[in-house]
Amino acid sequence: MSLPGARAADTQPAQWPVQLHGVLQRAGVVQVAYVPDAGHARLIELCREDRAMKPVVLTPEQEGVGLLAGAWLGGERGVLLMQSSGVGNIINALSMIQVCGFPLLLIVTMRGEWGEFNPWQVPMGQSTEPCLRALGVIVERVVDPAQIAGTVEAAARLAFSSARAVAVLISQRVVGAKTFGEE
Repeated sequence: MSLPGARAADTQPAQWPVQLHGVLQRAGVVQVAYVPDAGHARLIELCREDRAMKPVVLTPEQEGVGLLAGAWLGGERGVLLMQSSGVGNIINALSMIQVCGFPLLLIVTMRGEWGEFNPWQVPMGQSTEPCLRALGVIVERVVDPAQIAGTVEAAARLAFSSARAVAVLISQRVVGAKTFGEE
């Protein structure tokens, strides 16, 4: 069953993943930790094709927090790409970032918002931003694809220069609402 108007309004191929890949390159990001996600699919593909980046597939998202802390100690910058449903999996691990003073750049594609078909996505989708803020993560939300690259560029600068956790939440309006069978 498809919901009318559930897809993102723009039917043209999204340019923001290409722009975002360029931002990550310029920010010196080497480690790209991710759990496969349709919202990040094009960006993940670009990172996998980039010989200067080391993409690492995770099983649960919290593995990425430890991986990126280790990367920082080893002199490399990283990013954790995830869906909002995975934020619940990293809650406890975020304490390591705050207590130890490691930078953490999170790029989160949102679910449980505009046009969501899956009721299981709604609770974490609605809780993502307040949970991250309660744990001291600096959060920026993007609803306009034209603002993604600039927002992530500023977030990377803030995270890596201040040794803080910074998350950019990309609205479901940008990535598009899924329909049954696309989970």
